[in-house]
Amino acid sequence: MKITDVKPYPVWSGVRNLMLVKVETDAGLYGWGESGLSTRELGVAGMVQHYREWLIGRDPMKRGALWQEMYRSQYFEGGRTLTAAISAIDIALYDIAGKALGVPVYELLGGKQRDFVPGFCTTGGLSLQETVDNTRELMDEGWHAIRYFPRTGVTPQPGNGYYPRFSVKTAPFEPRASIAVTAEWLAQIRQAVGHGPALGIDYHHRLSVAEAASFCQMLPPHTLDFLEEPIRDECPEAYEALQKLTNVPLAIGEEFASKWQFLPYVERGITHFARVDICNVGGFTEALKVAGWCEAHYIDLMPHNPLGPVCTAATVHLSAAVPNLAWMEVQNPRASEGPGSRDDAHVFPEQVRLEGAGYPVPDGPGLGVEVNEEALQTPFEFYELPHLHKLDGSLTNW
Repeated sequence: MKITDVKPYPVWSGVRNLMLVKVETDAGLYGWGESGLSTRELGVAGMVQHYREWLIGRDPMKRGALWQEMYRSQYFEGGRTLTAAISAIDIALYDIAGKALGVPVYELLGGKQRDFVPGFCTTGGLSLQETVDNTRELMDEGWHAIRYFPRTGVTPQPGNGYYPRFSVKTAPFEPRASIAVTAEWLAQIRQAVGHGPALGIDYHHRLSVAEAASFCQMLPPHTLDFLEEPIRDECPEAYEALQKLTNVPLAIGEEFASKWQFLPYVERGITHFARVDICNVGGFTEALKVAGWCEAHYIDLMPHNPLGPVCTAATVHLSAAVPNLAWMEVQNPRASEGPGSRDDAHVFPEQVRLEGAGYPVPDGPGLGVEVNEEALQTPFEFYELPHLHKLDGSLTNW
């Protein structure tokens, strides 16, 4: 069996762009993959085209060797654009291998270790009471892990984490005001719902070490079960400094593009949940190495899953096969409602479906996703997430 084509599809799908990749073979088998470098999809598509030139004619079953060749075949190793492209191709190769052998992808990873992949979802509200009510409703539906986004510290609050179409637009975010009101809300949410559910918040790199430490110190004991990405990841020593100032568990890693980026966070005990993103870190080939490394250090995976159905399916297979799983990220569980909704059934007629508070592990060959290529003719649209700024006009992180 030989690869006959590698097709990048940067396309608009419902509420955002997706960067899909299809790998075709002369045996009539094909596989689908997805890249995770959101809002910079055309850079990934260009890299996929570079790889296509020499992947054609290769054996798709040699996944590990092809991963090494993609990573090592240029002088400049690694980087998010390279590994985002490698991730999508690697996932597609696993999809092909599963179909060729007639087994689900998780069977290629050692077999499933669970029948159901538990998830965590995100909620919020325009008022504290609405947020408490939404949390209780999710708990009644069986969700045991719930995440929030921070308040902006500015009125009115801009979007709630979904992805509308943007021309370049700015939005206000004031860190010190944000941590004050967010800490107050979280303390009252915990008091209202009790100690049963795991609660967390994603600060999306918007704080400094001092701001993140102040935020944690404002919280009563056991308000949070995890604090996600409070500061940027480039400097592990900054996270070590933060860890000395708080006892709140840290969830880090969704932006890591290789096992080497995970290295200091795992080896030095800086993260307590590994937010591995299979569409950024290098696909199944690399994610499995990160998972084993984390297992050796008693760190559970908490996979990042913000993209489309191919990413979701790949993440479910990874989550099914590893022993050290906390929860897998689930997008808006009410997918047919609100500004984050998207009707993608015509694009993905077969996909892994959410049931209750997680995903049943599929048993069909490959990933269990089918894509309607005709529906992928929707043109790519340039869009930007809001460029956040403080009240003094200086920029901060999205």
